Amino acid sequence: MSEQSHSGDHQEHGALGEAEYAEFMELAVEEGFDAEEVTDALDDAGHGPLPVLAVVGRPNVGKSTLVNRIIGRREAVVEDRPGVTRDRVTYEAEWSGRRFKIVDTGGWEQDVLGLHASVAAQAEFAIEAADAVVFVVDAQVGATDTDEAVVKLLRRAGKPVVLCANKVDGPSGEADATYLWALGLGEPQPVSALHGRGTGDMLDEVLRVLPDAPAQSFGAMPGGPRRIALIGRPNVGKSSLLNKVAGEDRVVVDDTAGTTRDPVDELIELGGRTWKFVDTAGIRRRTHLQEGADYYASLRTAAALEKAEAAIVLVDVTESISVQDLRIIGMAVDAGRALVIAYNKWDQLDEERRYYLEREIERELNQVRWAPRVNVSARTGRHMEKLVPAVETALAGWETRVPTGRLNSFLGEIVASHPHPVRGGKQPRILFGTQAGTRPPRFVLFASGFLEAGYRRFVERRLREEFGFEGTPVQLSVRVREKRGRKK
Repeated sequence: MSEQSHSGDHQEHGALGEAEYAEFMELAVEEGFDAEEVTDALDDAGHGPLPVLAVVGRPNVGKSTLVNRIIGRREAVVEDRPGVTRDRVTYEAEWSGRRFKIVDTGGWEQDVLGLHASVAAQAEFAIEAADAVVFVVDAQVGATDTDEAVVKLLRRAGKPVVLCANKVDGPSGEADATYLWALGLGEPQPVSALHGRGTGDMLDEVLRVLPDAPAQSFGAMPGGPRRIALIGRPNVGKSSLLNKVAGEDRVVVDDTAGTTRDPVDELIELGGRTWKFVDTAGIRRRTHLQEGADYYASLRTAAALEKAEAAIVLVDVTESISVQDLRIIGMAVDAGRALVIAYNKWDQLDEERRYYLEREIERELNQVRWAPRVNVSARTGRHMEKLVPAVETALAGWETRVPTGRLNSFLGEIVASHPHPVRGGKQPRILFGTQAGTRPPRFVLFASGFLEAGYRRFVERRLREEFGFEGTPVQLSVRVREKRGRKK
């Protein structure tokens, strides 16, 4: 069986062993790879959890424009009216060789909730997930009451803050920015997110305050309780499930979708161990608040995933699998967390619905067939005892390490029995590979040419068949040899 490593990622390269690493580098150079290029590839793939930067501020101050500027592409939705950002809330970014995640809270302006309340709710979820915060203020408008309310939140959270004075399009706007010293958050960084002016200086300041490793570093608490995020769309039964596993009514449960207002962390004894459950039920929503509430639920889900090691995604089997269910599962996979899918309300299934459900699972969830599945009922307690073994299986997969020698003999077998298809007269092949990290397992394959997506998926499937990896995403990156080395 594969070796398992419970060490943090900072020990990853050491886990190769000095002799093994030297042998590996010798092989790389012999195959025509530059030693520095190989080291870079391993460093890139071997990083642990990335630090998280939250971008907060009231609606229409240019948060999404700033996020796009930082990530270098137009991924966040931008429209010239407040509150259009939704769906994706986290992105990966890099500045001066350092990588980090960005949480974009591109403003839902909800008059019915009251602007203060909606901005505060968003900021709270985002700040909770973050290691540092960029607070965006419109320098042309100056500090408003809503800005002052966010400042109070930031002070209470105690996270490092960079104050971004946006919409400073030229030297004349610099004076407007200086007025923001009054907020008491230190020096305002004058920026034009639209034109890119000053963003580099601001990002230098961000790197100064952003920790190298996240505060919630996975290796931080040896022997501490494992952290589980309970996620799913509103009213799927997350609070009922938490109450059932806790054996008491700790969380307010109501038939109105999204009754849970504050994130609740629960220490719960299960299967002879203590677990920390992060309950992430959706925000209270009235019909006219529906869209905004879904957006808040995404933010809260992102915050919970940042704090967790494993995610239990709850799916309501009495309804068709929805786009929202798929998005939530996608968020857990993108975040690189161990994953269990719990199909709730199983006691309410009739034969016909069960037939259609199985077809939906086959069609919609084919990409996550590796995730353990548990059919539960939060109401009756059906199969609750199966949750713990499923989570333990997923966490074991998440921490599995394959020794380099074993991996390479396996890759050799694949190349011999299932070579890559010939494309343009060339046949790229995998030369060798290594596992650069765990939590989740991350592999770097070194190849003689570009490997097509279909072939990468085939390699991943074979890796799973050979080494398990049940319940965990597997990340594969491929480095292609730039120049011909001498043949072996």
